[in-house]
This record gives sequence, structure tokens and C-alpha cells, in this order.
Amino acid sequence: MYSSNLKGFILAVVSSAFIGSSFIIKKKGLRKAGVNGPRASVGGYGYLLEPLWWVGMVTMIVGEISNFVAYIYAPAVLVTPLGALSIIVSAVLAHFLLKEKLQKMGMLGCLLCIVGSTVIVLHAPEEQSINSVEEIWELAIQPAFLLYTASVVAVAFVLILYCAPRYGQTNIIIYIGICSIIGSLTVMSIKAIGIAIELTLEGINQAKYFQTWVFAMVAITCIITQLNYLNMALDTFNTAIVSPIYYAMFTSFTILASAIMFKDYSGQSASSIASELCGFITVLSGTAVLHSTRDPDPPFVTGLEGNMS
Repeated sequence: MYSSNLKGFILAVVSSAFIGSSFIIKKKGLRKAGVNGPRASVGGYGYLLEPLWWVGMVTMIVGEISNFVAYIYAPAVLVTPLGALSIIVSAVLAHFLLKEKLQKMGMLGCLLCIVGSTVIVLHAPEEQSINSVEEIWELAIQPAFLLYTASVVAVAFVLILYCAPRYGQTNIIIYIGICSIIGSLTVMSIKAIGIAIELTLEGINQAKYFQTWVFAMVAITCIITQLNYLNMALDTFNTAIVSPIYYAMFTSFTILASAIMFKDYSGQSASSIASELCGFITVLSGTAVLHSTRDPDPPFVTGLEGNMS
């Protein structure tokens, strides 16, 4: 019989395969849409009429659903770092489909991601037993997590209202930073919703609690914000740069949020925690290697500019 962590691991791997593929499909859709109208990076929404972008969106949704279920069975400190596998999928497909060359050092980066993910899986803590959404709510309103949430919201507003209009087109950290910090709250909300659904299916109705609907509204708001700025990042910068930086920042903030809210490391030995940190650093090293070996995107040429030239 599979342990809950193993179920979470399998679902996380499936999720990474779909999400990694979706980056490439959506990028191709964004390129096609940009030929006939304003690009997403400058506020255009023509990609919504592009079928290929919607194929990528469906692929991402399948991946996110798998990820959603994975959070029910395993802690965030196990599921989230496995997102590194989506970087490998994305980098390999970008090499063949987007002509973004994957060099030998990039292959080393992929290997480091796999090794680091394996170490994290072997030393991940077991999932806590939670019997109602009210228990999760009590964890969410701890002073430490409320302080973290307030800090995330404040930083997100500064990035969205001040930094993005001025520096978003030239500094990749702006768009990805918004996705990452908001994403950490998305994961916490999704985990709460997933547990509520699981308990409801077992006969313990959680829909009667207002906390379930609060978590749902927070998740929807955060997901919409993430998708918008992720599209802008993908349309502005090289996919193979966006993927690893997004992974590194998103994973770091999610692990921090989970450690504060769920106290994932409580009861673990110092050696297990050290091993997980080493695994995470190895994964970050792999993403850094992938980032450093990628060629920048060629200048984008619209249909009108191409005809004039």
C-alpha cells in the first residue's frame, strides 16, 4: 500500500510533466497572438483568441489539478520542490520546439535538479493529520502567519502599482516576484481547499464553514493574479530563464509560508532538516546553471514590422 507521501510524489511528477509542457505551448500561442496585435507584455489580451494558447492553458490546468491533489496527500515542503522537474521538461521542449538551445551545462543543471529533488523526497516530513477546515483556519490566523500574509500583500501592491509599470519590461524579477509571493498564499489556500474536499467526500461536510469559502476566494484571486503576470513574464523574457527563476522564488516563498503556517519541520531531526536544505540548495544550483547557459530571446518582430523591413 502506498504511503501518502508516495501518492503525493507521483502526482507531483505528473503535474510537473504537464506544467512544463504548458509553458512551451503557451509561449508558442503568445508568439502567434503577438503577430496580429498587442503583445501580452504590453497589456494585450489577443492571446485569449489564440487556440494554441488555450491548449497550453488546458495542459496547465491538468497539471495544476494533479498538483492540487498532491497537496492533499503530502506536505508543501515535498510537493513544491518537485516543481523543478517541470523546469527540465520545459528546457528540453524549448530546445526542440522553440529553438532555445540547451547546452551541455544546461544538461548538468537538469541532473542537479533531479538529484536535489530526490534528496528532498527521501527526507520530507509526513503530512499532519487535520480533521476540519477550522483547524486550518486556526493555523492561518496565527500572529506569525498573519504577519507574513500582510507583508506579502504589501510587497505585491508595491510591485504591481509602482515597479511593474516602470521596470517590468527590463527586470525579470518584477513579474516573477509578483507571481511567487502571491503563489505562496495560493498554495496555502489550495491545500486548505483540498483537505476540505477530501473530508467532505469522507462524509464530514466542510462546505458549511465560512472558512472554506474564504480560502476559495483567496485562491481564485491569487491564481488570476499569478496567471496574468506569468503571461507577461513569458511574453517578455526567454522561457528557459522564466521557468528556473520562477521555480526558485516560488518554491522558496512557499516553503517559508508552509513552515510558518503548518510548522512542517516540527518534530523532525536536525539531520533530516539539513538534508532537505541541501537538496533544495542543489535544486537551486541546478536552476542557476540552467539560467546561466541559456541564450537570450531574439528580438520580437510583429507582422507589420516584418512587412516594413
